[in-house]
Amino acid sequence: MPLFAANLSLLFTDRPFLDRFAAAARAGFRAVECQFPYDWPAAEIAQRLHAHGLQMVLHNLPAGDWAAGDRGIACHPDRVAEFRQGVPQALACARALGVPRLNCLAGLLPAGVDPAQAQATLVDNLRFAAQALAEHGLTLLVEPINTRDLPGFFLSRTDAALALIEAVGAPNLKLQYDIYHAQRMEGELAATLQRCLPHLGHVQLADNPGRHEPGTGEIHFGFLLRWLDQIGYSGHVGCEYHPAQAGPGGTEAGLGWLQAFR
Repeated sequence: MPLFAANLSLLFTDRPFLDRFAAAARAGFRAVECQFPYDWPAAEIAQRLHAHGLQMVLHNLPAGDWAAGDRGIACHPDRVAEFRQGVPQALACARALGVPRLNCLAGLLPAGVDPAQAQATLVDNLRFAAQALAEHGLTLLVEPINTRDLPGFFLSRTDAALALIEAVGAPNLKLQYDIYHAQRMEGELAATLQRCLPHLGHVQLADNPGRHEPGTGEIHFGFLLRWLDQIGYSGHVGCEYHPAQAGPGGTEAGLGWLQAFR
């Protein structure tokens, strides 16, 4: 069965971030991930991980000013210095928490920037980050995001991500395949996962429509998650979804799907 990681940026959000670790452990998770851990002292997060027997398997590189609308800055030619300053910050956090992989969000294509220039910037930045992570034995990930939910996101399709990985040429640069985003953009999930297996560094899930838990939409997770086992994927599957039931206890109320895969 797949190894599931609770995404603590989207799950258990009816309580403060540092209290979500205990909630994830009580729900039966042994691994967690989050989008951005930088607002909390790494020592505090490490204490929660240790206290609850959890492993943090993923977080993102700094992605600019999220509140102001940034969704990554790796493709922004005028923010290269800012991107590269964020790499050691992410590395320090990952090493303190024992996180083995970091995800890089490409970002929105800036207004007035030639896509070819954005692509060249992204390649150079990924090369820089991959080399920095390789020195510490960490994996760098790059993730396509669907442009239905996020218009203008620069990297939106699996084949474009694979071409990007080839262009960068770093052995520790892998694909983060988010099943929800892939379904929104292209479908053909099972065959694509199998084709991408040599480059697959991490998988995330949510159902479609709504980006809620498995079983709330059209994706046949009963088949797809077992398919990951069949093709030999041995990594974690991050549960990065919005619980269908809003409010207190909503995450726990929607975890029935998980029992079938334990």
